[in-house]
Amino acid sequence: MKLGILSQDIKLYSTSRLYKTAKKRGHETEVVSYLRCYMNIAKAKPRIFFQGREINFDVVIPRIAATWTFYGAAVVRQFELMGALSANSSASISRSRDKLRALQLIGNSGVEMPVTGYVHLSRDIESVLRTVGTPPYVIKLLEGTQGRGVVLTETMEAAISAIETMKKVDANILIQEFVSESSGQDIRAIVVGDNVVASMKRIAKPGEFRSNVHLGGRVEDYKLTEQEEKNAIKAAKVLGLSVAGVDLIQSDRGPLVLEVNSSPGLEGIEKATGIDVADKIIQYLEEQYANMDRSKPIDI
Repeated sequence: MKLGILSQDIKLYSTSRLYKTAKKRGHETEVVSYLRCYMNIAKAKPRIFFQGREINFDVVIPRIAATWTFYGAAVVRQFELMGALSANSSASISRSRDKLRALQLIGNSGVEMPVTGYVHLSRDIESVLRTVGTPPYVIKLLEGTQGRGVVLTETMEAAISAIETMKKVDANILIQEFVSESSGQDIRAIVVGDNVVASMKRIAKPGEFRSNVHLGGRVEDYKLTEQEEKNAIKAAKVLGLSVAGVDLIQSDRGPLVLEVNSSPGLEGIEKATGIDVADKIIQYLEEQYANMDRSKPIDI
């Protein structure tokens, strides 16, 4: 099959691994900078161009950066309209990148997650904090990624101050309970289709509650419990994602879903587990393309 990887840089670990794996499996493969694509939106024949030439693929793998979600999803949508199979649909990417919408959908599906509040007017801050529970509180920017824009506040007064400061720059803010029993650890599960193909535990460095690797956290191989696996698969399905990184934490009331990522990084989990996740993804796409139902409506 003819496969396009929509990424800004072939040198990125995940992009490189997917590219080399697809080539090794015999596919005609190209890395395309989605920001340099331009589109012709026409009734009869939608078209897309890159570096002055018209392009099309049987299958595309979106590796869309959060900053460029709007344009990246539009490019994916154009490929879908041209008949390409996308590892994740444009609609599912947009759903997952809107953190508030994603949490609303996940919560409504019955999957356990941290108690979460959302507030717009400053005069309602104290009330929404009380609905979340007692301090400490985790304050998150909706637009934040990779642990950035996340603050732990020990008191209600500190939480109110942090939220009011963020509101001055017209930021969208989530307020979540702090799950102390997680002890600065979380779990990343890679879901491909109906299965978890790899999972790892991330452990924060001393004095830090965020376990992100680039913030000094470390990773180790981890086997999910049955409930953790069920929650991860269901959270990805609720958002319509076929390839996803699902973050969970352990709590006294069971595993909680924190977030779902539509372009999960492969480096940490492949090195922690020794599992060839890139090969699992390409193999899954081969199966999906072989059985593709072209009469099925596109999720756009």
